[in-house]
Amino acid sequence: MRCLSRLPLTPVLVPLTLLFLAACEGTLPPLRGKAEVGRDAYAVFVGGSGISSDLYAVRGDGGPAIPLTYTPVAELAPALAPNGGSVAFLRARSLRDSTPATIWLLNLLSGADRELRLPKGAGAPRQVGWSRNGGSLVVRAEGGLYRLDAPPAKPEPRLVPEAERVAAESSLAVLLGNPVFARVVPCQTAGELCVAGDSGAPGFLARGAQQAVRWGPDSVALLIGETVEIRPLGRGRPRRLAWSQLPENPRQMTFFEGRP
Repeated sequence: MRCLSRLPLTPVLVPLTLLFLAACEGTLPPLRGKAEVGRDAYAVFVGGSGISSDLYAVRGDGGPAIPLTYTPVAELAPALAPNGGSVAFLRARSLRDSTPATIWLLNLLSGADRELRLPKGAGAPRQVGWSRNGGSLVVRAEGGLYRLDAPPAKPEPRLVPEAERVAAESSLAVLLGNPVFARVVPCQTAGELCVAGDSGAPGFLARGAQQAVRWGPDSVALLIGETVEIRPLGRGRPRRLAWSQLPENPRQMTFFEGRP
């Protein structure tokens, strides 16, 4: 599907399209020559209209946005694996309906993607995240909270037991620090984000930010319009990500901090 979407299917180009598909039957690593997967720091985000959005990447030190997907349907809610090698995301129902309907996994090393199916009765997925060790994914769906084993294991989706629910919910949260000492939550006032610890009232974080993102163990990033402001959790001055060639309406960012 990713290869087909790169070429318009006009009669003149059909033979060329077939040759192209034969050459890339699989796919191409989307970050090849742009970032070293699993080592460099990079963010993945959604860009484009609500009906036809794609996934993009940008290096952690800034630069141009790099397209990762080219499908005509909306792709949403990405979540990078802890090792940076894969990104899980939701794909929309159809060309006319941007409601999330399926869960997909894109391998950033090979460019291959695959669908991960929930059991019948689970309903549509709403959010996906990873366990801290990358061994499983957690999916919030209409029918409840599910855990799936990460590839190369078989997914084998199952409902999260009540005793494991708190740990599973943390896979979907924005956690701060290492060790973790707080999480980002909506404030009582609309349009504001707060930081909540294990005790005490939540503290104010930001106003007007559409999203907060864990930016490694010592920082949090705020997505404010087309601006990414990176704030240290301790001492230090905030800085802005110098990114460029952005798609329309960048949003829903996830970050891999890189490895030395």
